[in-house]
Amino acid sequence: MKIGGLQRLSMVDFPGKLAAVVFTIGCNFHCPFCHNPELVEGDTALLSEESVWDFLSTRTKLIEGIVISGGEPTLHQDLPAFIKKIKALGFSVKLDTNGSNPEMLSELTNAQLLDFVAMDIKHTWPRYAFSTGLNAAPIEKIQQSATFLLNGNVDYEFRTTVIKDFHDPMDIINISRQICGAKCYAVQEFIPKKTLSKDFAQKLPFEKQSLEALIPEISKYVQSFEIRQ
Repeated sequence: MKIGGLQRLSMVDFPGKLAAVVFTIGCNFHCPFCHNPELVEGDTALLSEESVWDFLSTRTKLIEGIVISGGEPTLHQDLPAFIKKIKALGFSVKLDTNGSNPEMLSELTNAQLLDFVAMDIKHTWPRYAFSTGLNAAPIEKIQQSATFLLNGNVDYEFRTTVIKDFHDPMDIINISRQICGAKCYAVQEFIPKKTLSKDFAQKLPFEKQSLEALIPEISKYVQSFEIRQ
């Protein structure tokens, strides 16, 4: 595994659990608003696996879960073996993914290696390539992953980082339609600090009141809608 960072304690990244977050290097998307640009194209591990295991072995009685984020973790073929070692230490595991690798998602779930999955939905399907910085986004793969989660194979949530003038209110409603029936859909406030594209460093988050106004409509499509700041 190419590991680019380790957050030693998080109270918000794994629902209901104290957790540490392991960040993998490399991503097949180039979302201009990405807030981890150093993880997108990096090729060299910044942390050794040995240092991660040394840390985790000291936290078995202090935290409950490990979040594997990125970058895009499912690009790493040794991800199943990595998670097996985490599970052997007694931790629950949450995976953050862009949904572009439904085969890996299915493999991990069927092997009972995942306790929770957070899948990003970047935009409406027609604007997915634009929002991921690709000439052609793997829409069918992403839809397969979404369907896999909607079928209840593992506990999950969908989430979108919403950006003023990049998304509009109707976009957010349409995203909820794309994942109709979802157990949980969360929109996250965009933080214009560090982004892959410098153009997005000046963009603004949605006002909370604007998002709250969408609750009645979005609630027609998903079971739970959350606004996170």
